[in-house]
Amino acid sequence: MAQWKEMKKDELERQYSPSRWSHRMTADDVIKAHVASMKEGTQRAHSVAKTLLDIPYGEAVGEKMDVYMPTTCPSQGIPLVVFIHGGYWQFLSKEESGFIAVPLVQRGVAMAAMDYDIAPKGNMDLMVSQVRRSIVSLVQQFSNISGVYLCGHSAGAHLAAMVLCTDWSQYGITPQIKGAFLVSGIYDLLPILSTYVNGPLKMTEEVALRNSPICLIPELKHSSSACHIVIVVGQHDSPEFWKQSDDFFKALKSSDLKVTFEDVPNTDHFSVIEQCVDSDSHLTQLLLNMMGEC
Repeated sequence: MAQWKEMKKDELERQYSPSRWSHRMTADDVIKAHVASMKEGTQRAHSVAKTLLDIPYGEAVGEKMDVYMPTTCPSQGIPLVVFIHGGYWQFLSKEESGFIAVPLVQRGVAMAAMDYDIAPKGNMDLMVSQVRRSIVSLVQQFSNISGVYLCGHSAGAHLAAMVLCTDWSQYGITPQIKGAFLVSGIYDLLPILSTYVNGPLKMTEEVALRNSPICLIPELKHSSSACHIVIVVGQHDSPEFWKQSDDFFKALKSSDLKVTFEDVPNTDHFSVIEQCVDSDSHLTQLLLNMMGEC
């Protein structure tokens, strides 16, 4: 496959249109089904968890998060999974993002989902800042957390990776981030600058570079050397999405970071994360096993 710089605009846009690569249904239908699946799973989470809704992590109207707690919390520390939703930084919210709490709270694990100001209201620098501040706020507000585990999907995987690159000295606190689950993410923003994705984002090359985790490996190693990172990609993700994950994995591996790669069979960009509502799914088990390591 040609490198992205050699692709014509229509091919580049096709590569970065995940819905056009689904093996299950049409592009429009797979997005509708994805949102419906997330909403249904989140409704289930509300029925099995103790919910703390609209907790502020900042002063802006959109800076809120939902926390799903086990109905019976252990007396000692409790692991916390922070889910960062996708939607190409311009779609979705925390309202559909509680679905992965379903199997977690039943295993004594708390889960949080936050809103961030998606485009066009928010820009990339702001979104990265908001997600970082939400992690700080969670650690400050919930003192019984035994460890933080990030889980991000698509654009959310990018934001989770940016959290791993954070200089926490600027925040006066260092969250104990023990693991990160990065699912079908984008780690180099340069290829999307000339695509439809960048329309609402309005990123310049400078903005894209400073917010590309692939360019921040030294910072990530400094801040997150003890973190176990799992890079996940769906079998039916596009070749460019697959390459994004593979390149990031290789960059982390060459820097001697603890990283593993998972190519999940018979999944597309959307079903690969949807299966996390199921306690028996491969990804859910990987996430739970990661917590058992720490």
